[in-house]
Amino acid sequence: MSDVRLRFAPSPTGYLHVGGARTALFNWLLARKQGGKFILRIEDTDVARSTQESVDAILEGMTWLGLDWDEGPFFQSERFPVYLEFVEKLVAEGKAYRCYCTTEELEAKREQAMKEGRKPKYDGTCRNRAEEPAGRPSVIRFRAPETGVTAFDDLIKGRIAFANEELDDLIIQRTDGTPTYNFTVVIDDATMGVTTVIRGDDHINNTPRQILMYEALGYPVPIFAHVPMILGSDKARLSKRHGATSVMAYRDMGYLPEAMVNYLVRLGWSFGDEEIFSREELIQKFSIENVGRSAGVFNPDKLLWLNHHYIKSGDPERLAELLKPFLKERGIDPATGPSLPVVVKTLQERSRTMLEMADGAIFYYRDDFAYDEQAAAKHLVPATAPLLAALVTKLESLVDVTQAGIEAAFKESMAEQGIKLGQVGPAVRVALCGGTASPGIYEVIEALGCEETVARLKRAVAFIGKA
Repeated sequence: MSDVRLRFAPSPTGYLHVGGARTALFNWLLARKQGGKFILRIEDTDVARSTQESVDAILEGMTWLGLDWDEGPFFQSERFPVYLEFVEKLVAEGKAYRCYCTTEELEAKREQAMKEGRKPKYDGTCRNRAEEPAGRPSVIRFRAPETGVTAFDDLIKGRIAFANEELDDLIIQRTDGTPTYNFTVVIDDATMGVTTVIRGDDHINNTPRQILMYEALGYPVPIFAHVPMILGSDKARLSKRHGATSVMAYRDMGYLPEAMVNYLVRLGWSFGDEEIFSREELIQKFSIENVGRSAGVFNPDKLLWLNHHYIKSGDPERLAELLKPFLKERGIDPATGPSLPVVVKTLQERSRTMLEMADGAIFYYRDDFAYDEQAAAKHLVPATAPLLAALVTKLESLVDVTQAGIEAAFKESMAEQGIKLGQVGPAVRVALCGGTASPGIYEVIEALGCEETVARLKRAVAFIGKA
């Protein structure tokens, strides 16, 4: 077993969004490829914004995508004693100190620095302060080096270096005693043995400060890989105005998890010109070195194309199970009609999403639908009534209710009538489905069965008589 350990550490202040899901996926794939461990950690120290609903949404999204974790979920809110222990250790070793500057004083220093054209960083007023004002609230700051360079080799971005003089003494504990993000993430990754950190490139500026804390605590610095952001079509950061950004919203719109996984991994990673990968192929072929340095642009049409591919090639039994909730939303109990897997087979080629498949399946389970007015006016006319009646006679005595047997019965009836399929086919479609857009006639009849088909054809003949 490999010693490689990776993690995904979302903040439970909302749903699992597309960018977070891709980060989780990259970590999961590398852990699985290298035989390592994938850790799930919930960073819920923001008590005001963190909710159990968001935790549940994240776990549900991870499960839907098939990103199983080996350890966790761990919750930062349960680890406060650990953080405070390390704060005290740094203070005791002189690597952190108490800062008594008030918010007003810090803001004044910030404004003065900006007026003078200096970087508005903390000026170190309390860095070597001897006295401790009694009763005055304080934060604890990490004592960062004031000279030298902090650099790291990013697996995606390459060599990145920061001058230490540009970094200020970061607050690691607030006045209320709660630890800050940059400190907790270091303690967690260090104590959990994380060896590789794959995260969004909006964290690059945090990295040198975190490296300095690893070194101060005597822990090995992990390998970093900062993934570019995902952009909308207008090249702005992906947001709600570009459409759905929640992973579970795509599930509710009828997307398959394998399509989402395939799409997300290709949103920044490439393997030649290949577009479609099974999960096993992704694990085998994935590498961080093949993740591009530029931002990926979210393309809904590409995702839809992939989803259509997976629906077309999917197992009808599995798709039938996924389809049931969508049918129930439409008031349909699939147990009351034709075999759902058989129905699915007739719709796979035509359906880009499970929503489209559900809409296309409605006519199979309802025999009281209204005919499309234009289609009925054109095809359910007196001339087609005897043609439909002749088909009724053939189908009532049909024994071989397969597509081949149904086609043979149609040809025999049409030969007797001296007509071609184009003269009766559209009327049959309207009679069976309500309109002229439907799966193949023989497929539909096989799925409905002869008894239901005959009933619908008789209904159409009666409709013609009344009209």
